[in-house]
Amino acid sequence: MPCTTLVNEMRLPMFLDHTGAIIGRAEMAVMGTHLDRDLCAAHMPVTTGQYLRTTRITVITSALAFLAFFAFISLTGISFGLFAFIPPALFWVLLFVSMVPGLWLYQVLYPGIVARGRKSRIELELPYAVSYMQALSTTMPPFAVIRRVYEERQMFSDVSAEFGHVVRDVELFGDDMITAMRNLQKTTPSPLLADFFNDLCIVFESGGDFSAYLASKTDYFHQQARRELDLVLKTMEIMAEVYVSAFVAGPIALIIMIVAQGMTSHSAMAWLLPFMYICIPAGAIIMIWILSLMLPPENLEVTSSGSVEYGSGAPVLGSDAPSDPELHRHIEARRQRIRIADQLRHPFRAYMSRYSYGMAAGAALASLVSVLLAGGALRGVFPANTFEAGICLVLIAFMAPVSLAYEGRKRYVNSIEANIPEFLRELADMEEIGLTLPDAIQRISSAKLGLLSSELSLVSRDVGTGSYISTALVRMDQRIGLVSVKRAVSLLVKAGEITNDLRQIFLIAITDFEHYLKMKRERANTAIVYVMIIYLSFGIYLFTAYQLNGPFMVSFSKYNIAFNIARNITDMFRIGIILGLFSGIMAGQFSSNSILAGFKHSIALLAAAIILFVFIV
Repeated sequence: MPCTTLVNEMRLPMFLDHTGAIIGRAEMAVMGTHLDRDLCAAHMPVTTGQYLRTTRITVITSALAFLAFFAFISLTGISFGLFAFIPPALFWVLLFVSMVPGLWLYQVLYPGIVARGRKSRIELELPYAVSYMQALSTTMPPFAVIRRVYEERQMFSDVSAEFGHVVRDVELFGDDMITAMRNLQKTTPSPLLADFFNDLCIVFESGGDFSAYLASKTDYFHQQARRELDLVLKTMEIMAEVYVSAFVAGPIALIIMIVAQGMTSHSAMAWLLPFMYICIPAGAIIMIWILSLMLPPENLEVTSSGSVEYGSGAPVLGSDAPSDPELHRHIEARRQRIRIADQLRHPFRAYMSRYSYGMAAGAALASLVSVLLAGGALRGVFPANTFEAGICLVLIAFMAPVSLAYEGRKRYVNSIEANIPEFLRELADMEEIGLTLPDAIQRISSAKLGLLSSELSLVSRDVGTGSYISTALVRMDQRIGLVSVKRAVSLLVKAGEITNDLRQIFLIAITDFEHYLKMKRERANTAIVYVMIIYLSFGIYLFTAYQLNGPFMVSFSKYNIAFNIARNITDMFRIGIILGLFSGIMAGQFSSNSILAGFKHSIALLAAAIILFVFIV
């Protein structure tokens, strides 16, 4: 008997392992190749088998959670009120489909969504990387050029990550460069980048001119980037239509139906109101998250650091740092004092360069408004719907300081970037007449180039006090802290190290930057349409609320219909708060793929909701 028990205990794990192996082979047969390619393209550091096991565990856990929830409801007899409108069987089927097959489908599709977003970012950044390679290829060997692109991760982001695979295969795995590029073609999510490396392999194998090939590809990649931008804008159009239809037009229709039923003393659809409080934010968050994965962000990030990363005369902390710990602490303390003094001299510049300051100020203001709301101090200002108006003010108080920092940064960025092509063109002209780079920058600093002129003046001062021109330019790049400026400055610095003939480098940098500005304008001009659609749809919601609770109800007053207008106004105000907050954030996603960019829109929409529901209706 003990032997039989032991055999049975051994058979169960063997059976489970065998069953798991069968399920794993079936999953690999169905989606293994497709999922493996998506995981590699998305740069997710898991194998296909590991990801499928994680998916399986997640689905089983959600199925058990569904069964536990079903058993709890069945045993306790709790009713949601949903069954009055939806049959119980249909409700449980919908819940099961969303929790189990829906979750499985999400996990299977997630790597593909991430890969699709990386594809867009790679193909939009590739022209700048190729221009950078073209400028360096005249005096640097091909692998050194590829390695330089990989090292400049701040400038080229996902393109640098792809180039890093070539560097890894060559330096770590010992492959030759052509084999490494062939390997990358199989894993990159961008067909354009795969074609680029395929043609590059042909050039190397045939002994072609590397620099000439890059020069011929620059215009082509600019055209392909425009096509990719068109696809991105079409994606934005689809998402905007889905959002307006599902999350603005839908609530309007449901509220009209609820009002109509309320006038007949029926409340069969009253459950929809709390349901909308959940579904609208959840759906909007999902759409915002999908857009953040698929759309390229606007480059407003502050990328400056305490160390200089390129340039021949640039000091770098690291292996060459002072060996004396006391001296090292003294240098760091001195740098910290200099940074604090600089922030005190330029407080708004420091404020807009770090959003944490704005968030701290927003949290303080929101806390103050919350205290006033809890103490009843806002009742005199908002006699009706005080709580809802107070929630709006809390949200506005938190978002306003952050939005101020973001919009100040954006204005600063636009001012700098607009003058970069003119700056480069002036440098090219002065280089042609024989002026040195420091003399040319000193002369240009007195020109009217907006905020850029003050930065160039600092460059001239640094050179005048004995700094290398490359070090002074790198410091300017760090003060400005923009990826777009870093591309141009890095090109000048590296080119200045390897050649004295900078004319061609200037022309490449000008073409590259003007293409960047043109793409940025095209996206902004198209995105404004979708932002206006969101404003219009929210305006329609407010107009509908005004009509339903004003002239429409007045026209039925002679029929003695008992209808709680105050309650309806409160419900519509609460839905308006949700719509205003998330519609504004969605507008920011469309315009800049940034939640912070949507704060100003949310503030405007919430203010409109306060005016309508408190002072007009």
